[in-house]
Amino acid sequence: MMLKPKLYKRTYQRGEMSLKLGDRTLIMGIVNVTPDSFSDGGQYNSVDRAVAHAVELFEQGADIIDIGGESTRPGHTVISSEEEIARVVPVIESLHKTAPHIPISIDTYKADVARAAIDAGAHIINDIWGLKADQDMAPLAREKNCPVILMHNRENTDYDDFITDAVADLKESIEIALQAGISKDNIILDPGIGFAKSYEQNLQMMISLGALLELGYPVLLATSRKRFIRNTLQLPVDDLVEGTAATVAFGIAQGAQMVRVHDVAQIKRTVDMCDAMLYQGREEL
Repeated sequence: MMLKPKLYKRTYQRGEMSLKLGDRTLIMGIVNVTPDSFSDGGQYNSVDRAVAHAVELFEQGADIIDIGGESTRPGHTVISSEEEIARVVPVIESLHKTAPHIPISIDTYKADVARAAIDAGAHIINDIWGLKADQDMAPLAREKNCPVILMHNRENTDYDDFITDAVADLKESIEIALQAGISKDNIILDPGIGFAKSYEQNLQMMISLGALLELGYPVLLATSRKRFIRNTLQLPVDDLVEGTAATVAFGIAQGAQMVRVHDVAQIKRTVDMCDAMLYQGREEL
């Protein structure tokens, strides 16, 4: 009989937003308000289009809408906080006004952007540098008492032992969070697929998610349309639904409780089938 992974129960509440973790896999839909993101750059870089897309993703089954204003693809152009705020805040304000019940995460590693986003209506901080890029980010998350997603990332790929070092990197982020006074219940981990990892290391991380779960926090998996899927299947970026679905199913089976995706309607079918087995499935066949 297959052993079921440990699943964490959490309830995140801010204003009219309520998000419950532990009864099913949560889906984070991606809205990039950027001209240069790797798969959808320029498609939603107006307020009306971005908000309409966010509402559509929510109606398709997304539980959270992740809004980002700076591309993080390889070779991306770093923008100022002012420009990033100008991109994301009008979208967040409009979405929050249109649908205050929709949970919103802000995809940024800059504390001033996160503060402006939360003040505009965002509920969660999604930090690709795991609180290490901006020393003001952890105190902000503590001040706002909001969930924070700590992603594995680093400046180099000089690993001695890849998984051991990656876990150590995440432990550093966790320690920063705890030292700042962030509640343990507000910490979520992300293995950082596609960041500071070779093709082989991305695959290794995919089969090693249990090492992250042993740290004692829920895990979000963000594999949607990533390069390692493209390289495996030799397909263009807009034809990776099945490849993404495979990584999502594999991640859920190991205990990932949140997934971040572009193709919400299609991936929700994969998630629902996995959840039927993992959350409602019988202990014996």
